[in-house]
Amino acid sequence: MPETRGIPFWSLPEVEAAIPGTIAHLQDGRILAYPTETVYGFGTMIDRDAVEALVQLKRRPPAKPFLLLISDTPMLGRLGLHLTRSASMLAARHWPGPLTLVLPGGERRVPDRLRGPEGGIAVRWTPHPGLQRIIAALGDPITSTSANLPGQPAAVSAEEIVQQWRPELAAGRIRLLDAGRLPPSPASTVVDCTGRVPRVIRPGAIPAATLRESVPDLLGDL
Repeated sequence: MPETRGIPFWSLPEVEAAIPGTIAHLQDGRILAYPTETVYGFGTMIDRDAVEALVQLKRRPPAKPFLLLISDTPMLGRLGLHLTRSASMLAARHWPGPLTLVLPGGERRVPDRLRGPEGGIAVRWTPHPGLQRIIAALGDPITSTSANLPGQPAAVSAEEIVQQWRPELAAGRIRLLDAGRLPPSPASTVVDCTGRVPRVIRPGAIPAATLRESVPDLLGDL
């Protein structure tokens, strides 16, 4: 019977123990709440039905897509996403890490609901070791959005998710991986790599000046 408490997700043995049930939950099209290097996130498999379930849960407007989390760069190729020259240089230095790259491609594999207004798919190689292990075991990326009710701050503890989403947890719609309270951390920097020149579209953990050490022509966040 589903419970409102989370699945322990602190130690390596706990992470390994959580993998089979978590993969089954995701493959059943349901929603996972998980810790990241910044805040707690909600995610699903990237098929259309699972993505739509997350859209409905979050009441997400059409123009605001979710990003994808990966555990290695070969996942990009399997999705048909392209690392441009600038994106490759940024990824080589800052992945895994708090850098989200908006990449071209993926028309045949990634649902259009995940495509942003700039025409690309936002992707981050998460440095969270437990989450990396889940994604690697799944063999596919998962979607990511903050695990909070609309209008509420992003959740930084499992307790906040339990308080906000108790009915959904009890019904089994959401499975919670509990890593306690996360340390304060800025959001990832988001760089659009779909155009001729890369452009910062959301400032974050990695300053633009640092990114320009790899890509001098980077625009935005001056």
